[in-house]
Amino acid sequence: MNAIFDALSWFGESGQWSGPDGIPSRLAEHLWYSLLAFLITVAIALPLGLLLGHVRHGRLAGVVGFVVMASANAARALPTLGLLILAVVLTSAGDLVPILIPLVILAVPPVLVNTYAGVQQVEPGLRDAAEGMGMTGVQVALRLEAPVALPLILLGLRTAAIQIISTATLAAYVGLGGFGRYIMDGYARQEYDQMAGGAILVAVLAVLVQLLFALLRRFVVSPGVRLQTGS
Repeated sequence: MNAIFDALSWFGESGQWSGPDGIPSRLAEHLWYSLLAFLITVAIALPLGLLLGHVRHGRLAGVVGFVVMASANAARALPTLGLLILAVVLTSAGDLVPILIPLVILAVPPVLVNTYAGVQQVEPGLRDAAEGMGMTGVQVALRLEAPVALPLILLGLRTAAIQIISTATLAAYVGLGGFGRYIMDGYARQEYDQMAGGAILVAVLAVLVQLLFALLRRFVVSPGVRLQTGS
């Protein structure tokens, strides 16, 4: 409890709200790392999930399902810090690349699995009706399967975004900024109010992202799909 009060006092210091080490600057850095990793994750996992989920018939569908689930579970078991250290050792493309590699690897599975599962759960009758109306496979995937699977897709995106926000604190481990800078510097200097303040900032940002996705779900998911999902 004392750590929380100390953190609140730390927030009240005027020096925390200006300069390169101020909260606004660290927030911008943290959001930049997180947004970049999130966009890369979406660009990889969302189209792949839609494509793989669209495959339903024959032995290929079973193989695809097994590969998606097995690879996702394997990626989730990877240690974040170990991936970061390995990325630092293997890459020389700059300080930003080592932190993006583990963030993307750990964020792809929830988006891929939820997109795949959401598309797979679309009723076959709806797909048959769409194909009977002359829709191509791409049209069926984008105009039917994706909207119906949108609640699960958004759930995967929300999980990935929160995971990225939380894990981006490791950017400080390779000399970058963000809220992790407060945690690492506070630990090095034994300034526990700064450590607690950094942890609180990360937690608040994660909660705000969760609320943002809740609002997004309300506005982009059709009422009929929301009602079916809720039931």
